[in-house]
Amino acid sequence: MKRLFLAALLLLAGPWALAAEAAATASAAESANAAPVGAAFVLNILAPDDIKDLLTRHLELQRYRELTDLSDDELARLLRQAQEDARRLVGTLGYFSPVIAMAHQSAPGSTPVVTLTVTPGEPTRIKQVTIQFTGAMADDVLAAAQRNQIQASWSLPAGNRFTQNAWDAAKQQALRQLTSLRFPTGRISASLADIDPEAGQAHLQITLDSGPAYRMGELAIEGLQRYDAAMVQRLSRLTPGTDYSQAELVAAQQRLSDSGYFDSAFVTLNTQADPAAAPVLVKLREARLQKLVLGIGASTDSGPRLSAEHTHHKVPGIGWRAVSKLQLERETRAIGSELTSPPDLDNWRWAVSGLLQNQQLGTLDVTSQRLRGGRKQSHERIDRNLYVQYDRAESVNTDAAQPEIAQAISANYAFAVRYYDSLPFPSSGWGWGAELGGGTTLGSERQAYTRLLTRWQGFLGLGQAGSTRASAGRLAMRASVGALFAKDNISLPSTELFLAGGDNSVRGYGLNDIGVTLADGSTTAGRYLTTGSVEWQRPIRLNGRLSDWESTLFVDAGAVANQPSELSARVGVGVGARWNSPVGPLQIDLAYGVDVRRLRLHMNLGFTF
Repeated sequence: MKRLFLAALLLLAGPWALAAEAAATASAAESANAAPVGAAFVLNILAPDDIKDLLTRHLELQRYRELTDLSDDELARLLRQAQEDARRLVGTLGYFSPVIAMAHQSAPGSTPVVTLTVTPGEPTRIKQVTIQFTGAMADDVLAAAQRNQIQASWSLPAGNRFTQNAWDAAKQQALRQLTSLRFPTGRISASLADIDPEAGQAHLQITLDSGPAYRMGELAIEGLQRYDAAMVQRLSRLTPGTDYSQAELVAAQQRLSDSGYFDSAFVTLNTQADPAAAPVLVKLREARLQKLVLGIGASTDSGPRLSAEHTHHKVPGIGWRAVSKLQLERETRAIGSELTSPPDLDNWRWAVSGLLQNQQLGTLDVTSQRLRGGRKQSHERIDRNLYVQYDRAESVNTDAAQPEIAQAISANYAFAVRYYDSLPFPSSGWGWGAELGGGTTLGSERQAYTRLLTRWQGFLGLGQAGSTRASAGRLAMRASVGALFAKDNISLPSTELFLAGGDNSVRGYGLNDIGVTLADGSTTAGRYLTTGSVEWQRPIRLNGRLSDWESTLFVDAGAVANQPSELSARVGVGVGARWNSPVGPLQIDLAYGVDVRRLRLHMNLGFTF
């Protein structure tokens, strides 16, 4: 345990160690820039931080510091030129009347010292903004809302400080808003920033030429070999005759890419055609008909993991997709396959699947079989699933001589709703899912039951409104409730009951460690489940800037019982770190299980809901 604790401390200390190292590196770099070896002169810049940083990076004079053969006349010319260069650069930050002084000190046997002093004065502020529209948008009643949105969301309004970067960004934002809906050929036909240095004011003018309004026509599809155009139309869900929308084209492209049928998909509008019915160009590259993926991994819940997944995109005879998977973990071994039909016009698919699994549930060794058949639908925000399921479980306690066998058949409906700001790295929003099923046990005595499981997850920012990475961080919260309603003496497959504990449940406890404790000390799944978690996530700064690392403090709680009155929460508390890695969010947590009085390290990669 001591080794585990030390390893966890090293992992959690990583971001702060990186911060210290980065700060030391930056300090060393600054010293080197102040006096490079063999320099023709040393340049000192005395100015506010933002101006000093700009001049250090972009002042042309910096290029000549290592030319040791500079004459006094050439250096004097460069210093005069540097003053004008500095004035131009400072102007990009909105300071158009700065006081710039250049001093040159030289002593025999020492490196000359050049000191550039900048007193910026008051920054120029926006006095007036004029946004004009020409083209079809100017008089189009249907475009009124779009015109109002461009004007209302202008990012450099009156009263703001003028900078060149902010001016460029405001123009580009207005152009993006223009071309994202109905007017893909829009452009900026004129722009002017009229600066009055004496008054410290800027008058901004921009004219947006919308060009014609476009409607989407038929799909022009390239690259199909095995699949037909009808499937592409169903996947893209683009309707001819509707107004052009860049967001719709991007969503269609994402749906085609995510379908698995294509390695690449590019969806664009042919703006050279008739704007009343411009063809939508769809360029596709089909994925291989069959694919085999071998995987190796590990987690603190399930230990080492080996997997093999085979995909056949078009099974001969039926044309459905087949995905078969073998997975081997420390406490779970599973093999299964799923057949899925191509989507219909409403994006519903038929699906049939089978799963054979052996796993450790509490202290029971459970061998189970599952057959499922139904229909499912996936959208950007919501997934739905309607299915009939057969379950059989053979449970063996370590002290029992004979296994307990239970069977059931049920009809189920499941859905998941997602309203996160961004995936897979959400910082605000929420998700909610639920499963509702009803069925009967099989065997000599049949008894009815109803099963319900619902779960929720949300993120609440604690900083300034609209800031997703504010220094105050955010709260990440999740909760789940499960219940199975049936007679007391019913014999149900243990896979239909509930357990808690693990990386994404109650940290500080092992996977499925929280259940119903029997008289002999064994742990089994129960009929009722409650879990909850509150986590404070706070960004870590490196050199004063927000990094991809976050620190966390959390409290988890969960309970499993066969009666609601018997629910007694098991609590876990701890600290952790989060990293927005290139392959998804990495979670590293050190949790203390209050009831078991022990530390446990949890690591998890990825975000799912």
